[in-house]
Amino acid sequence: MSAFLHGAGGYCVCVKMPRLEEVANVVLRVPSILVLDMLYKCDIDSFTDHLKARTEDMLFKYKYVIWNIYYLGHIVSTVVLLLPLGHIIQLYLHVLCTLLLYMGHQIARDYVRDEAQYGYDGALFLDSPALNRFVTALTSQIIVSTLCAFLMRTQHVWLFSAHLLPLLARVVSVPLDWLLTLSSVSMMITGAEVAVFLLANLFVPYRLVRAAYREIMAIEVTELYRLMAVGVSLWHCFAVPVLFSVFWFVLFGVQLVTNYGTITAVQQGPLLYLLTSVSECCASPYSLLGLTFVVSYLALGLLSLCKFYLGGFSALQNHNVMHSGVTEGVTLLLLALQTGLLDMAALQRCFLLFIILFIVLTSTLQSMSEITEPVVLGLGASRNRSVWKHLRGLSMCGFLLLFPGFMAYKISQFFNMDFWLLILVSSCMLTSLQVTGTLLIYSLFMVEVWRGAALPGLDEIVYYVNGVCRVLEFAVAVCVVAYGAWESLWGEWSWMGASVIIIHSYCNVWLRAQAGWKSFLLRQEAARKINVLPRASAEQLQDHNDVCAICFQDMTSAVITYCGHFFHANCLRKWLYVQETCPMCHASIKPSSANPTAAAGEAPPTHRSPPPSEQQPSPETRQQEEQASQGDSDCSAETNCDEGLQITETEMLEKTAGASFTQKRCG
Repeated sequence: MSAFLHGAGGYCVCVKMPRLEEVANVVLRVPSILVLDMLYKCDIDSFTDHLKARTEDMLFKYKYVIWNIYYLGHIVSTVVLLLPLGHIIQLYLHVLCTLLLYMGHQIARDYVRDEAQYGYDGALFLDSPALNRFVTALTSQIIVSTLCAFLMRTQHVWLFSAHLLPLLARVVSVPLDWLLTLSSVSMMITGAEVAVFLLANLFVPYRLVRAAYREIMAIEVTELYRLMAVGVSLWHCFAVPVLFSVFWFVLFGVQLVTNYGTITAVQQGPLLYLLTSVSECCASPYSLLGLTFVVSYLALGLLSLCKFYLGGFSALQNHNVMHSGVTEGVTLLLLALQTGLLDMAALQRCFLLFIILFIVLTSTLQSMSEITEPVVLGLGASRNRSVWKHLRGLSMCGFLLLFPGFMAYKISQFFNMDFWLLILVSSCMLTSLQVTGTLLIYSLFMVEVWRGAALPGLDEIVYYVNGVCRVLEFAVAVCVVAYGAWESLWGEWSWMGASVIIIHSYCNVWLRAQAGWKSFLLRQEAARKINVLPRASAEQLQDHNDVCAICFQDMTSAVITYCGHFFHANCLRKWLYVQETCPMCHASIKPSSANPTAAAGEAPPTHRSPPPSEQQPSPETRQQEEQASQGDSDCSAETNCDEGLQITETEMLEKTAGASFTQKRCG
């Protein structure tokens, strides 16, 4: 275990391996998982029921031996899977050496049989065919012995030369009847050598476990943290995602090759044939875990491709945990476990897997929409004039607008409309609706660019566009809940359906309505504060002769705070969505009893703000200014509140509701 674990500074650290060792670390562990997968699929009960014996006692012994072999196979495969890389390599070298020794004994046995069949027991140099057979067998045996010594890294070639005994006896003209006996004796000698070696290394696994236990206990941390550190270290050292992905691809490739060209494969067609093969490769917990990692990597590839298409190589440097494919993989695993995918027949499993993959694809499209929205809005707000960037953003929006609708139409053709199907279809509708809102706001930004001047009230228009989209999303959620409640009351009622309706009502109706109302009140409060502030006159602006400290643009009109600072009304309103204090001095934007003139509406004493180059705001002020000047759409509080709701909507549609829908369809 010390090959990959060691205590260093209270942490369990994985030793950095070269590239070739990383490949070997994955490839050499795959056979163990394949054996575990085959053992899981073995129906031992059915096999033992068909056993026959002369007596009941013998039958019981047969079953006892078979079950012990079954459990021993699990234990040995698990131990081999968890061995350090160096010990796994040594194990494979010993297995290869054993196969070579077996091949050497087979060569010797075949030579003895050929000699007995030929019937010549005289001197070898007097018979040309006998000499040729001897030279061929001797050359093969020397090569086998040399390879065994090379693999075991020893110069004692004689340790692997027991199978040469029949050939040496043939040289001294031993009778042919004795050659077969000498061949058996040579096999016994080799078997004794193997037994001695196994006895000498019988306690190697125990010593490895003891060493690993001592190193783990040497870490002076809490028990929980020790377990977490060990788990994370083993996860990285064994490369668990890559390991199970390679295992699944091997299983999938074998399945494709096995069924290729059969009548069933030809009748199914390529798409159904691939889907059937995938369903056959998730019939055990090991293969299901492998499919989970494969789906996670595929989702990560699609999301990375979306980022690259929109922003090039630089966009790939922006890592987001929500866009790493983990959500899609976990969604598939949870749905498969909740719906009992492993216990279903092949046809039902294929049908269920199709629905689960549909849900996973919906989640991926939602993530792509979350990636595309800030890029497209950024192109419009920043007035980027690269036509190619705009085309890429608009084409991605077009895809995300049409493809979810196409998916919803296709799946609605297979099933009758019910609560679970409505949830899946509404997920596609919400993705298209969000993209529609993004395109409308982008269009407003581009109209402003083409005009060459700011649109009057653009902030209000963007707010109302976002508001309409959120209202429509809220209406869709209400319709889903209402239909589900109606179906539960007058149709088929279940605890699962009732729980989904309750969760859906809270997460996607109540929280959405609450966030929208808070956003409306926040906007109204900000507008009220701006309206009571005094407006700067032309003389005051001329005397002030400075730019707005928020947007750094010239001021033709401005409002004056009670602390005497000048700002654009729109800029200050956006700032008030984030903070209720002055951006310059952090004084409260409220009438104060200590400042009666300001409260009465008179212009307060003004303070000329230093130029942008001379200002030295605090880091907190600078961060707040950046938040307040990000853009018309990005600064709105309602947009920030709705981002979390979109994630909640996606998780609800895919994890909770999708499981019940698939279980009902395949039950």
